[in-house]
Amino acid sequence: MDRAVREQQVLFQACGGTHAVGIFDGRGQLLVVAEDTGRHNALDKAIGKSLLGGIPVAGCGVVLSGRASLEIVGKCARAGIELVSAISAPTSLAVEVAERCNITLCAFVRESRATVLSHPRRVLVGR
Repeated sequence: MDRAVREQQVLFQACGGTHAVGIFDGRGQLLVVAEDTGRHNALDKAIGKSLLGGIPVAGCGVVLSGRASLEIVGKCARAGIELVSAISAPTSLAVEVAERCNITLCAFVRESRATVLSHPRRVLVGR
């Protein structure tokens, strides 16, 4: 999970039982963070905060504290999000939808490694 997102996880720091979603722009700048006990709700909250705040998410990426499912990738596709980064394994349907919707899907994301499952052109290797 991105350090900047973790620092803003107030509920997780208090109880340890929440998921978080961070939305970041093409330069890697964190735009919005939301958390909830459900990963789907956390994503909905993050997208909603962006919309209410007038922050465009088209072309942005998300970092998820859980796994990427078909529904998660579908919501990102509808919002115009181009990169989904998750700490856990995706479902096979999530990979298929990411491929079809031109979304870069990364799983098993850790500090210095990730498994890129679709559209790797958006991922920079080595800095």
